[in-house]
Amino acid sequence: MKLVYIKTYGCQMNVHESEKLYAAFELNGIGQADSVENADIIVFNTCCVREGAETRVIGNLGIIKKLKEKKRNLIVVVCGCMSQQPAIAEKLHKRCSFINIITGTYKLSSIPDMVKRVQAGEKFIIDLENDETIAGGINIAKRSDKISTFVNIMYGCNNFCTYCIVPYVKGRERSRKASDIYDEVKLLINEGAKEITLLGQNVNSYNDGENNFLKLLDMLSDIDGDYWIKFMTSHPKDLSDDVIRLIAERPKLAKYIHLPLQSGSDRILALMNRKYDIASYLRKIDLARSLMPTVGLSSDIIVGFPTETEEDYLQTENAVKRVRYNNLFTFIYSKRTGTPAATMDGQIDEEIKKERITRLIEVQAEIASKNASECIGNTYRVLCDGKEGDKYTGKTSEDRVIVFDNGTIGKFIDVKVTSSKNSKLYGKVVD
Repeated sequence: MKLVYIKTYGCQMNVHESEKLYAAFELNGIGQADSVENADIIVFNTCCVREGAETRVIGNLGIIKKLKEKKRNLIVVVCGCMSQQPAIAEKLHKRCSFINIITGTYKLSSIPDMVKRVQAGEKFIIDLENDETIAGGINIAKRSDKISTFVNIMYGCNNFCTYCIVPYVKGRERSRKASDIYDEVKLLINEGAKEITLLGQNVNSYNDGENNFLKLLDMLSDIDGDYWIKFMTSHPKDLSDDVIRLIAERPKLAKYIHLPLQSGSDRILALMNRKYDIASYLRKIDLARSLMPTVGLSSDIIVGFPTETEEDYLQTENAVKRVRYNNLFTFIYSKRTGTPAATMDGQIDEEIKKERITRLIEVQAEIASKNASECIGNTYRVLCDGKEGDKYTGKTSEDRVIVFDNGTIGKFIDVKVTSSKNSKLYGKVVD
């Protein structure tokens, strides 16, 4: 049997796309390799949201070139967001002539057929054609984790934030049918899934023509079984009060919201084309906390966006202190060719960016540590999902991580928090 190895870069959506790609290969009689050295086909499923991912792809392709010199029949595929850009695809073709197939985000399901064409004698295939149709039915995926699983509910983005390349490489928003999503989630629950994360660039704008995001959550949280539903990513301008209220009301909707702020400065938010201000953002946070006092909150922050002043940065820092996130994903702004922000005047010096992000990380570390210490003495229902040495680990509905002495992976367990270290919690299982 021929074997394929997929190297995945980027977000949870890319991880899940690779799971679906493994399943597509399996349907074509191709198994999963445990390493690049043992593979007959190597796929790079790429990301272009941040510069670091592109740099790693190019670096790893150099290693694959040496491997291909030894294995002449090795087939190399580059797909995903990075290679959807025609200029990047052309650059890859010229720089890495050993690549057999270059395709983008629209043709992932066709890659096994492209591999057959190469095996039949074609030396090189490039296919960047857009195809925004969505196949009906359940998405078949070879899931690496059967306890915590992903389900795509929509693709693409209509927001055009000025720093973001996603709408240009993933196309406009398009939603799967709610009935297909319902059938897939129900199947996963019946197969033992306990945590299901709904994926989309902006899940709040989901709409299949008959059902919006509120109706979808209503349907999915009414399925029989013991499970949690999470979702990402939310856009602050589209997260409705009704969705927040439904999360508070339904036990099967996890009490966790990832709500990217990006900046605490209204001026910078306007330049980013985010279409909300800090006051409206904080109003949603306050509503969530009033309905769910222990709600888990996380966010994304970009530091060093063009023209960001020290005052703008301090407004972001103040917003972080005001919200007191459980977790914060911080990023230094990096230019993405083809986005409006890349050509804006007032690009910030790299040293200033690094200094500001260091300060912000320190602020968040202190907040997270204090948040964790306030959990001591509380008992949480925890999904046991792994091990850390001889200890077990799990997550609460609020997405807090707890380490404890004994458990059963894949089961819900009540754990009392006995101590904390930095942002991590430690506890004991209670009957």
